[in-house]
Amino acid sequence: MLAKSYPYYLANQPQTSKEMMDVLDKYSGKVATRVAVPDAKATEKAIAAAVKATIPMRDFKPWARQQVLQHCAQRFTERREELAYALCVEAGKPIKDSDGEVTRLIETFTIAAEEAVRTNGETINLEIAKRLNGYHGYTKRVPLGPVSFITPFNFPLNLVAHKVAPAIAAGCPFVLKPAERTPIGALIIGEVLAETDLPKGAFSVLTLDGKHANPLVEDPRFKLLSFTGSQIGWDLKTRAGHKKVTLELGGNAACIVDADQGPNLDYVIDRMVFGAFYQSGQSCISVQRIYVHEALYDEVKKRLVAAVKKLKAGDPKKKDTFLGPMIDEPAAERLQGWIEEARKAGGKVLCGGKRAGAMLEATLMENVPTSAKAYRNEAFGPFALLAPFRTFDEVVELVNDSEYGLQAGIFTDSLANAMRAWNELDQGGVVVNDVPSFRVDNMPYGGVKLSGIGREGIRWAIEDMTEVRLMVMRER
Repeated sequence: MLAKSYPYYLANQPQTSKEMMDVLDKYSGKVATRVAVPDAKATEKAIAAAVKATIPMRDFKPWARQQVLQHCAQRFTERREELAYALCVEAGKPIKDSDGEVTRLIETFTIAAEEAVRTNGETINLEIAKRLNGYHGYTKRVPLGPVSFITPFNFPLNLVAHKVAPAIAAGCPFVLKPAERTPIGALIIGEVLAETDLPKGAFSVLTLDGKHANPLVEDPRFKLLSFTGSQIGWDLKTRAGHKKVTLELGGNAACIVDADQGPNLDYVIDRMVFGAFYQSGQSCISVQRIYVHEALYDEVKKRLVAAVKKLKAGDPKKKDTFLGPMIDEPAAERLQGWIEEARKAGGKVLCGGKRAGAMLEATLMENVPTSAKAYRNEAFGPFALLAPFRTFDEVVELVNDSEYGLQAGIFTDSLANAMRAWNELDQGGVVVNDVPSFRVDNMPYGGVKLSGIGREGIRWAIEDMTEVRLMVMRER
């Protein structure tokens, strides 16, 4: 179902090149397809085209932007099977989860289509003193202009959508660099965008490697850089100059199981297994640290270990596979090394820990020292640790003892504890009675501390890609 090769997109048009890049099937390790690679001249042309498209995109009416986004949602629906298969191959994501990401891709473009015609301003009362009689204020939001996007490998459809769709809704031309290891989904999105009547230069999708992406970071003609990925984002921010920067840089998400959850443990365990091991834990909000009240700790541990051992690992193309490969063997080796380091430091492996190539078993540990990499850093793989707590004050301190702060979860029937978690956990979001891995595409999403700056979620991304313009009018 994959094409033999895919073009990149320059100023709305597909382009071939002499240089080609292999895209591997992440399960078999074999070449699945190839993509065209642009040269430095193409990057300059893309930026220049985006600059030239600034006014045409600004003047492209909200209803027209909405029609583009609706067309995309319809075409993604028609090409659903193709998109899911491509995602399964290039990312190693189980086919059931791949289909779920296509659903979210469609929903994200649909939400953006709705928001495209809601970018409103407000009337401001300026008559706050006698001397200001007859003065009136009005605001509207105007697009920033050209913006650049760099996206990661783990959600190569929906995390691209969370940048591309609001840019179109806001009226901003953009240049996108998808992840080198998972470019196919972004190129299919580019193919669909090329079917629309977006102004020339409104978009480019460049399959660059990291070494050749510097212009997307440093070129002052871009008015915003939006990056999702690793901690390298902070370096990109220092190099970005005066442009706005939004960063989503991951986390080591914590989840609390409160003392009153005994009757709900079947649900809690089911959601915890999903949150920790969905798509091999390669999610920024994957459950990594599980804190269980001491009254329930032994029972939760027993049930969780039993549930994790039942997970089916293997070929992601099979519908009953839950756990596929990590993105590559070095990623699996890295996490296995962290597990071994934690074990040598006194941690106990409750299940998992073994590796075959890029396939790492779903792993649970306890007694992991708080100084271990597996505790302090982002595991970004099929790994979670368990630890008990006695009081709510203690668990708040444990959750906040992290340099990350993307999302946290708490299972509790106590409104007081739910409110305390929302008030006291130093996170971008707190999810009550579900895992921190929960995300709906219209909600504000982002973190604090090393987890980044800014928020995604269509309405909030549109705000980042626009600025407020004031008009003051005086009666005469």
